[in-house]
Amino acid sequence: MDTLLHPTYFPSISHFVVMAQSENITFEIEDNFQKQTNRNRTYIYSPNGIQLLNIPIKHSKENRQKTKDIRIETDFDWQKQHFKSFEAAYRSSPFFEFFEDDLRPVFEKKHEFLLDLNFEALEIVFKCLRMKVECNRTTEYFHEVDHNTTSDFRHLVEGKKDTSEFGKYTQVFDDKFGFINNLSVLDLLFNEGKYAMDYLREQTILVK
Repeated sequence: MDTLLHPTYFPSISHFVVMAQSENITFEIEDNFQKQTNRNRTYIYSPNGIQLLNIPIKHSKENRQKTKDIRIETDFDWQKQHFKSFEAAYRSSPFFEFFEDDLRPVFEKKHEFLLDLNFEALEIVFKCLRMKVECNRTTEYFHEVDHNTTSDFRHLVEGKKDTSEFGKYTQVFDDKFGFINNLSVLDLLFNEGKYAMDYLREQTILVK
């Protein structure tokens, strides 16, 4: 069974639950870009609660652009801002310093295309989790897929449609705001370290 997912920016835990429990993964790269989705955003647990980190993109006069053609807006120093936000959120977590050097390159390299950045972010997390994944990319877009051969989890890219609920783990600021569900996988990684993969394998997620 193949699993179909969007490559997103430091994906949500739900994405990684799916990947940790899949044999083969195909990433959708032939879709049209949609605003207000996790294609260019992620959510973390900041000292003030949930925080959105958004990658600015260059706007086009074309009504529709494929995600793979989306360019990152370089006029903003978003990388420095994002890394500072990660530091503020997770510097006191058990495993931030352990993974900090692995993560830093993605905030120092100037990517032109969003998709390249997302795939590099994915590779970094795979490495940190010691996760071996067989990955492919789509060559054309299909609105519907054969559910006998493919598990379609592309809806997870739209945070509002992702209603996944997962087991609690200790978070840095949970004494202030309680447990926040389904943040970026980095929240799990920084708090659980080597136990993150066990957590991902134990969770349940339903095919839409």
